[in-house]
Amino acid sequence: MSVTVTVADLNQSAPADEGQTVLDALLAHGIGFAYSCQAGNCGTCRCELVSGDILELEYSEHALSAEDRSRGIVLACRSQMWSDVVVRRLDAEEFVVHPSRVMRCRVAACSRLTHDILRLRLEIVAGGPFDFSAGQYAQLEFPMAPGVVRDYSMANRPGEKLLEFHIRIMPKAGSISSRVAAALKPGDMVKLSGPLGTSYLRAQHAGSVLCIAGGSGLAPIKSITEAALHGGFEHPLHVYFGVRAERDVYFEQELADLQRRFPSFKAHIVLSEAGAQAEQTLLPRRYGLVTEAVAADFPALAGFKAYFAGPPPMVDAASALACQRGVEARDIHADAFFPAAVEAKQTASMQ
Repeated sequence: MSVTVTVADLNQSAPADEGQTVLDALLAHGIGFAYSCQAGNCGTCRCELVSGDILELEYSEHALSAEDRSRGIVLACRSQMWSDVVVRRLDAEEFVVHPSRVMRCRVAACSRLTHDILRLRLEIVAGGPFDFSAGQYAQLEFPMAPGVVRDYSMANRPGEKLLEFHIRIMPKAGSISSRVAAALKPGDMVKLSGPLGTSYLRAQHAGSVLCIAGGSGLAPIKSITEAALHGGFEHPLHVYFGVRAERDVYFEQELADLQRRFPSFKAHIVLSEAGAQAEQTLLPRRYGLVTEAVAADFPALAGFKAYFAGPPPMVDAASALACQRGVEARDIHADAFFPAAVEAKQTASMQ
């Protein structure tokens, strides 16, 4: 039996089958709607349920709080429709939709950034051009794992010739990332689909920006930071890069260069474990949780835009801190990198 879903603030509707989710119906008919993981983990597709009968599928409490649910907020990706439904988007600010591409890319370079971070640079061979917003990600399919996709954020800024990705090499034997690290070489072909994700740079923001990256979460934060600074952004922009130990630090030279070139930019490196420090560092080190460093530096964050990327616990803690210090919920853009096991269950829909 057919039902209809309507996005009230867009005045657009789409037909759907009973039991289909709000998000699936909207995407199937080309209606722009913010989403990321499609599995109830990230909260990107939060929207207001104006009217209609839905069945909510299981979702993470990190994606939708009980307080939000009590106010009629739902996740479009977990809301099955059993009648005509009307929803309203929560944040339509600078909502950008780029053409979806499926491209063949050639490996231009592949090298280690740290003991467990691989830097992959790809050249588009067919299917381009590829337009994306800084902070978005793409699905990659590697020749040593046909039919299996993994999602990685672009680390380069839009418009650059080569696409760059930072791949965390998982220690589990036989993992996709370990096989990629062992066998991928220049000249190999990689299938790329995208762009995806809504945790991207809001370039029109006229105020300060806070970015927090954990581990390989530096990839989208690097893209956001470079795109903003090279695009003429002149307000204060702080990047906090949190890793476990000295051996996990990377791109320090690039961060230091940006700090020297752009007076409004400040980079902070935070190590969660005290230990041997490099003999010479370009940036000072701080110790403890990265969110503790932010809390010490900013008693208030009202008026900031915030971008977070990395492990879910770090992203959750950063989001909670930002809310406590005055950042509006609509100004927090977070990308939690879920484990590959979760990705596989989700058909690789999120990092």
